[in-house]
Amino acid sequence: MAANDVRTRLLQDPYLEPYEPIIRSRAERASQLANRLAEGPGSLTEFACAHEYYGLHRTADGWVFREWAPNATGIWLVGDFSSWWVDDRFKLNRLEGRDVWELRLPPDALRHGQFYRLEVTWDGGRGERIPAYARRVVQDPDTLIFTAQVWCPEQPYRWQNKFSVPDRVPLIYEAHIGMAQEKEAVGTYSEFRETVLPRIAKAGYNTIQLMAVMEHPYYGSFGYHVSSFFASSSRFGTPEELKALVDAAHGMGIAVIMDLVHSHAVKNERDGLSCFDGTTYQYFHAGLRGWHDAWDSRCFDYGKTDVLHFLLSNCRYWLDEFRFDGFRFDGVTSMLYLHHGLGVDFVDYSQYFDSTVDEDAWIYCNLANRVVHSLRPDAITIAEDVSGMPGVAAPLDDFGLGFDYRMAMGVPECWFKLARDVRDEDWNIGYLWHELTNRRSDERTVNYVESHDQALVGGKTFFFQLVDAAVYDNMSRFRPNLQAERGVALHKLARLATAAACGHAYLNFMGNEFGHPEWIDFPREGNGFSFHYARRQWSLRDNRDLYYWNLGEFDEAMIHLLGDRHILEHTVPRRLFADDVAKLLVFERGTFIFMFNFHTSESVADFSVVVPPSAYGYRLVLSSDDEKFGGQGRVRPGQHFDLLPEHRGNELCQVVKVYLPCRTAIVLAPECPDGE
Repeated sequence: MAANDVRTRLLQDPYLEPYEPIIRSRAERASQLANRLAEGPGSLTEFACAHEYYGLHRTADGWVFREWAPNATGIWLVGDFSSWWVDDRFKLNRLEGRDVWELRLPPDALRHGQFYRLEVTWDGGRGERIPAYARRVVQDPDTLIFTAQVWCPEQPYRWQNKFSVPDRVPLIYEAHIGMAQEKEAVGTYSEFRETVLPRIAKAGYNTIQLMAVMEHPYYGSFGYHVSSFFASSSRFGTPEELKALVDAAHGMGIAVIMDLVHSHAVKNERDGLSCFDGTTYQYFHAGLRGWHDAWDSRCFDYGKTDVLHFLLSNCRYWLDEFRFDGFRFDGVTSMLYLHHGLGVDFVDYSQYFDSTVDEDAWIYCNLANRVVHSLRPDAITIAEDVSGMPGVAAPLDDFGLGFDYRMAMGVPECWFKLARDVRDEDWNIGYLWHELTNRRSDERTVNYVESHDQALVGGKTFFFQLVDAAVYDNMSRFRPNLQAERGVALHKLARLATAAACGHAYLNFMGNEFGHPEWIDFPREGNGFSFHYARRQWSLRDNRDLYYWNLGEFDEAMIHLLGDRHILEHTVPRRLFADDVAKLLVFERGTFIFMFNFHTSESVADFSVVVPPSAYGYRLVLSSDDEKFGGQGRVRPGQHFDLLPEHRGNELCQVVKVYLPCRTAIVLAPECPDGE
């Protein structure tokens, strides 16, 4: 849509009227740049093919290697094929009138599996470098030095399953390959495919979000200090093993998205992009603007065409090569603002349109969504943005950035504030409902109680926050403990309320669905380089004697109910009743009724709630108090509720009357004629 067209849904927000010229200007600039970048290749998606030109490629008559390095004075390919000596037979030539270096070699010069790097010189210096477009990078276990690897297997991976993302609400299982196993070591793509993927499918999740896929030097960075943007992390296995994982998930009907880190890059020079050609500003901003002090990393210059070429091609590469179904863009707030969102409270609309906004970064996000959705209209893109900038998850045609969803980052903040700072007796139901449903009508959000962020060392998981020390030795179902019982009950209520009230998507981090007992702490000097806290203890989930099993069973029942019954699709939650004194919350989603009693001790008998008409009444389809879910069994499973007439003022309404125990949630579904 041209910037002068009719008003969009985004511009129907009256608070945005003063900023309409800026909103239109941003959209127009993005369209103009997209058109300019498409002039030569013919389309923006064809522009996003730098990975097919740069890097190492096998050709019909041999090999070709290219690199973009404007400031370099010389580049050599160095590897075991040259006995690791700088050999002029492997010296790149600078293409005439360009900043591109090229080397062509005969077929027998290189072979699959060999190791290599670059030797780069510039005026006044030289250094070893990993190629920017390297598709395979491995770390020596002894020296810990990273080296590129020639990766051209004779038999390319043969995909088994065709897949496109259905029109459905994403129920997202956020996972980290390395810490997915119970063993105290780094897990692999194959182990994840064999042992964890079946768990995810059984639990009913329809989307997997993989962390730390892009190569990163420091394992403990959680994958957020990327060094090689086109290489899948070799510490988890080979590219073919990652493809097999994605392929297997597709065969189960599960979409796979990945964390895409284009908000910054590792500061390493040898195995990163920093000072690649001897300058600090090749890929990044010059001076202080090119450094992210809080993250100790480098900041991309999104205003450079060659940087756009690199990053947009990176989006396409992961879609084409590994058939990922989309991305969660990490650190969007950091990208969009010159202050990176640090120490800033976003309390005024003017902050989204002042001089602190990086307009080039805004345009890059817009272009990235154009590329992704042009290539894969079914793809999922999610923005991690804490600022609440209007339009982040608005369609491109509505002058937005084009993300399909944004993370509802206020929801986990709400839950942790309640669990950490407020007595149970003082929980404000109105505040809770507001936070669960506070979102722009023109945007879709991903609700979650906690992601990996809340599980990192130094904090506590939500369940850990609720039960504290009881998590260690009071989780037996057969040794009653008030703290454990409280935590189990509230854990279930929080997850059901968050998922049922979600704005079109729900996310859970691996293991948190069953209340994984401890934080995440990767091997480091401070913990003796131990893997003890960098793993998932599935044996706890599988032990029927422990409350972890109950929590896992409840989560599985909840996810299947929401997904199998399509409760969240094309519906919005509508509050029916809220009482801050009695701690009661009731809302409908589609034809289903969700009832919550957050009170610490007061159960409610004959609780009367006005409900939408149903010819056959309602039936209980889920109760958090079920003994199978670690409850006390105070609600009879599967019971039927008749519709009863009741006068409310001058109006005759239809109600159901239920028994709602304290710290319990139940879900009612309209009864079908056959009683199902």
